[in-house]
Amino acid sequence: MSRREVLDVITAHHQHEGAGFIVRRPFPSSGLRQADPFLVLDEMGPVEYRPGQAVGAPDHPHRGFETVSYILEGEVEHEDSAGHRGKLEAGDVQWMTAGRGIIHSEEPSRALLERGGRVHGFQIWVNLPARDKLMSPRYQEIPRAAIPEAQTPDGLAKVKVLAGEALGARAVIETRTPISYHHWILSAGADVEIPLPPAYAAYLYVFEGKVRIGGRDVRDGQLAVLGNGDAVRMAAAEKAQALLLAGVPLGEPVAQYGPFVMNTTEEIEQAIEDYRTGRFAKIVR
Repeated sequence: MSRREVLDVITAHHQHEGAGFIVRRPFPSSGLRQADPFLVLDEMGPVEYRPGQAVGAPDHPHRGFETVSYILEGEVEHEDSAGHRGKLEAGDVQWMTAGRGIIHSEEPSRALLERGGRVHGFQIWVNLPARDKLMSPRYQEIPRAAIPEAQTPDGLAKVKVLAGEALGARAVIETRTPISYHHWILSAGADVEIPLPPAYAAYLYVFEGKVRIGGRDVRDGQLAVLGNGDAVRMAAAEKAQALLLAGVPLGEPVAQYGPFVMNTTEEIEQAIEDYRTGRFAKIVR
């Protein structure tokens, strides 16, 4: 196999989101404006909240892309203008296709607010192709127990497959375009090679320890931009965790204004007008 090498390493910056929580964000950033087909990668926490401290993201709109929330620790209650309500717990995944438009709310659970606790998770934004920008909103909410898992024969490399496939495990989540989204947990001494289609652009975000790819170490809070090839080889001398994101680039124009991601300025203006005039509906409480 032709192994992908590290072309660049981007260190995540910190910024405030929602009602005031802090995220680590490797992209978009000054070092990496676009990671087609992905738009945003945010790491929320890990943070320990005291009772009454936890904050989330109250009512906000989306159009033209998908949000993928992956909770490692804590609890999130969500609701939206399409009538969906639920709670995400540790290990759960919510893949929300905003399509033509939705109002969404993500808040810490009542129990987390009352007792406090640790919160850690990720949200990525996946762009939709032009043909799907105005599709009907839909949800795929997958509990921890239904997320496929696999490991190498020596047990030193384990993976949770949110999208795509790895080590013989195939995701249950359906994607609009070809995408891989893996959570890798590497023990000391792990050495694993993962096939990836050559047409995929690929990125590895390390959020614990360090991972060696080729002759380069990628450390906690860093994103590796990977080059061409049909496989990625990862090794770890100590415990490490990382997200592997890969997908076929859309290669389409991107026009973005906050939570609206379309292909043209005119489409953005229409999204703003639709939101202002109430065409996104409201969350009924």
